[in-house]
Amino acid sequence: MNESMQNSDNYAQASPIKNKVGSIFIPVRNIEASRSWYCRVLGIPEADCQIMNGHLCPLPMEGTGVILDTMPKWGGDQPEGAPSIDTPAFMLMTEDLEGSLEYMKKLGVDLVTEIEHNHWFVVKDPDGNKLMICRE
Repeated sequence: MNESMQNSDNYAQASPIKNKVGSIFIPVRNIEASRSWYCRVLGIPEADCQIMNGHLCPLPMEGTGVILDTMPKWGGDQPEGAPSIDTPAFMLMTEDLEGSLEYMKKLGVDLVTEIEHNHWFVVKDPDGNKLMICRE
């Protein structure tokens, strides 16, 4: 093993940073409207999703957290808002992929794809963020 790889292994073993994702931030322009949309999509009562500091809304999730954020520090204070996520950065899981697709259609969600490879599809939220829905 070369010295560079040995040093790399030593850094990984000694790192104080955990290999654990705490939460994922989703950039949104209108925190109230986004909270309503995500609550409808995920079946969460809006009362369970408190808006904090005027720009953050943590969603109660199983596993890794999701936080809606107008991101005033990262472009959200500009007229066009913070840049949206143009490539799905995470997956929302489902045990009923076909039912999930039909539910999204019923809600009038902007579909990017139909079901692909019998395993996933992609939608856009009102801010243009692409979200993947994946068979669990």
